[in-house]
Amino acid sequence: MDARDYYTREHSNRVSAYGVLIARQLQLDSRVVEAIQFGGLLHDIGKIGIPDQVMNKPGRLTDEEFKVMKGHSSLGAGILRRVESLTHLVPLVLYHHERFDGRGYPEGLAGKKIPLGARILNVADSFETITSDRVYHKARSFEEGLAEIRRCSGGQFDPELVDAFEKVFDQIYALRNDTEGA
Repeated sequence: MDARDYYTREHSNRVSAYGVLIARQLQLDSRVVEAIQFGGLLHDIGKIGIPDQVMNKPGRLTDEEFKVMKGHSSLGAGILRRVESLTHLVPLVLYHHERFDGRGYPEGLAGKKIPLGARILNVADSFETITSDRVYHKARSFEEGLAEIRRCSGGQFDPELVDAFEKVFDQIYALRNDTEGA
């Protein structure tokens, strides 16, 4: 993905790292933490099937383009279903854009019906996107990203996970500074 899309360079690595920090804060089993780590690395793999004119569009997507873009989670899940050793990651990739309030995609799942790993990746992915330059927006500060995560608690995000995210925020900040300085 990084080779194909300049704007998501390192995105998956950061989503994975942020997700692991949240999972560890929740004291999840090491197997679950590992699944979140690999799910974060692979969460956007379905974007390889999204046309460049949609992936790299500098402005707002049309309704039809957004419908195409939303297909990346299902495409990614389909790719992982074909690799026996990765099938346990399918729910994380498929549902990482579901919202706690049920207004996400692809199935409109709500609350605890969304797998925990996917809910964690939603927070990690959203924060990383908010705080990174993209073709369609400039990066916002970490403080602005944190404020947005808090604002969307109970809507887009599971409030328990927002709380865990806040507890590891300083670690995420340090991690990002370390990787950008390297």
